[in-house]
Amino acid sequence: MDGTGKVWLAGAGPGDAGLLTVKTRELIETADIIVYDALISAEILSLIPPEKEVVNVGKRAGRHLVPQDEINEILLREAKKGRKVLRLKGGDPFVFGRGGEELELLAEHQVPFEIVPGITSASAVPAYAGIPVTHRDYASSLHIVTGHPRQGGSETIDYASLVKGKGTLVFLMGITAMEAILDGLMDAGLDGDTPAAVIENGTLAGQRRVVSAAGRLAEEAHRAGIGPPAVIVVGEVCRLADRFHWAEDRPLGGKQILVTRPRQSSSALAGKLRALGAQVIELPSIATKVISPNTALQRGMKQFGTRAAQEWLLFTSPAGVRIFFEEMTELKMDMRHMLGGPAQVKVGAIGSATERALKGYGILADVVPDVYCAACLGEAVAAHAMPGSKVTVVRAMSGSEELLPPLLKAGLDVDDIPLYETVYEAHEQIKEKIEALFKQGQIDAVTFTSASTVKGFVHTMDRLDFHKIHAVCIGEQTAAEAEKYRMHITVAKEASIESMTACMLENLGTKER
Repeated sequence: MDGTGKVWLAGAGPGDAGLLTVKTRELIETADIIVYDALISAEILSLIPPEKEVVNVGKRAGRHLVPQDEINEILLREAKKGRKVLRLKGGDPFVFGRGGEELELLAEHQVPFEIVPGITSASAVPAYAGIPVTHRDYASSLHIVTGHPRQGGSETIDYASLVKGKGTLVFLMGITAMEAILDGLMDAGLDGDTPAAVIENGTLAGQRRVVSAAGRLAEEAHRAGIGPPAVIVVGEVCRLADRFHWAEDRPLGGKQILVTRPRQSSSALAGKLRALGAQVIELPSIATKVISPNTALQRGMKQFGTRAAQEWLLFTSPAGVRIFFEEMTELKMDMRHMLGGPAQVKVGAIGSATERALKGYGILADVVPDVYCAACLGEAVAAHAMPGSKVTVVRAMSGSEELLPPLLKAGLDVDDIPLYETVYEAHEQIKEKIEALFKQGQIDAVTFTSASTVKGFVHTMDRLDFHKIHAVCIGEQTAAEAEKYRMHITVAKEASIESMTACMLENLGTKER
């Protein structure tokens, strides 16, 4: 149909963002609208660009924010507007995900669609608990059963056939009926001593498992306070969990960390923390809005290299480096404009990340202070600069007031040019979920790499009790901003991602087991 859009029915997996398929990750970036369920984890929601239109249909067992027929209508309506619609569902949409029901209306109206399978919790959750659902010595078949019958429907599980099959049994959405399920299996002939397990919040930081015998599992799970979402596994393979468990054994296994960063920046820190086993929520609480046209920059760079025997160019963030060179290209100026004059050109960077960003453009910083702070950069340049040098600072409009005094005190001529404004983002689709995680004590730390990220976080998450937050800060200036909100503060020994990672390992890490 001309003008009709398209729907992608995609599985988001059981919650760990690392288990998203490449195609689903791409669709999160390219879709016009995303319709998602309650079981989509905060980690995955944090990957959705904040400007993206989203609809939370919030389906969970016993609590349907939006009825199924209305969800179907939403998909149809948005596609008929000519939009690219991503229907994001937990696990795999065709494994007890009601995916087929959501396609019926689309097919009836000849709306194009694609299916993007997701990793099902039926295999992924047991795997994260060290339970292989099949094993040559224990089970050669797998039976996946829904423990949540159609609303108003009667019990349909054929326990006798399941027990007779002697394979591994995996029950999804069955935690509220666990006792009845286990009793049904034992009434059908299952030995009560058969190994069984229940895994709560599988693949997430809050994952917990109880491994027992089928006859005692319900009682022990109740005693442990196991609740939904959870997967029940019954079979000999469950006895392998004590030998094969691994997820919680990683240095940061079981920890959930919120990483704040500018929207335009990729997070090397998030990657390092995930590699150590942490679940990472990325909250781009600030964005950079480029000042354009920038007449001050154009004027300053036309004269650069001609105003003193020595000229300095100072950068205070990787974003500033990127924007500076992008604007230079826009102004049709290249390195020849900087180096073509009679002045000796020197470059300063506030820290190692900014230093690395400059290296990406073929520039080695002459001065990088030992301590990551604006005042330290000012003092370091003042100590190295020739008397009467000209200093051009390119940075955010609301840059730190501590940078300029040491330069002016040294008698240097300073030109402070704003490149961008810092904009605080609401990120509405994840705000409530993060607030709930904080209230439940499920976020172990928040990382801050600048005072701006602290301000952005506070502006975005304005209903939190900040003094309960463990803030891991890259330097003292960032820590000073966090201190204003009475956060519990830990400061990295050095102003680097590596040092912040080491800091979290020291404070949150677990010893090898």
